[in-house]
Amino acid sequence: MALADRIVTLGRDAHSGEVLARGGDPEAHSILQRTGFVPIVRPHETYHRLPTGLEEAEEKRLATRAVARLRAVRYHVDCDPDFDTQLREPHYLPLGASVAHLSERIRAATTTDEVADALTELTAAHDGVLAALDDVLAATAEFCQDLGHSADPATARRLRYLAESRLDVIRSDLSHLRNELADRHEPHPQRTACSAEVAPDEPEASAVCVCPPTSRITTTPSPPPATSGPAARRR
Repeated sequence: MALADRIVTLGRDAHSGEVLARGGDPEAHSILQRTGFVPIVRPHETYHRLPTGLEEAEEKRLATRAVARLRAVRYHVDCDPDFDTQLREPHYLPLGASVAHLSERIRAATTTDEVADALTELTAAHDGVLAALDDVLAATAEFCQDLGHSADPATARRLRYLAESRLDVIRSDLSHLRNELADRHEPHPQRTACSAEVAPDEPEASAVCVCPPTSRITTTPSPPPATSGPAARRR
């Protein structure tokens, strides 16, 4: 990772008066968004700003919190004096990390059963990730339907279309694949389980496992909060 990706500037723009954050990598961008910032994508740069219509005190609170969160995970933040702080907020893995961990399980899998188990977390009918996403889309559509602006009903229709015509296709295809893999009970021909041991006839005491190192660093996500399964989407 380039050193520049660990540097974020955060301050009030002299021309627009907006509180802007520039720099950082995708993790920094995620922290900014979780603190209330809005991403702005331009042809040659991506930066973040606070939402419009905030009181100055609220802008200061959010900007200061962003500084505390970024510095807690060792970003160098060059900020306005008004936003500087010695506080450091504890950093917890977000809910998405639990889903991302499924990709690590699949990359490490050596059998069809292992991949089927991982895909079950996505495709389970009542409380799988895709069922929960379907419910989120339905709830957001309900919220937008009567929000009051002329474009809101169209937004609601678009969300329902995404759930019914796009998400359902993904869920159907992944469920079919999961069920097919669950029936096969086969090892992957190009992957073998690593015992982390050397051969018993290895004469060198310093010998280590000959398996190549993994190309990705895995992390153990924090467990998701216990919630009841999503209700069936109302069409």
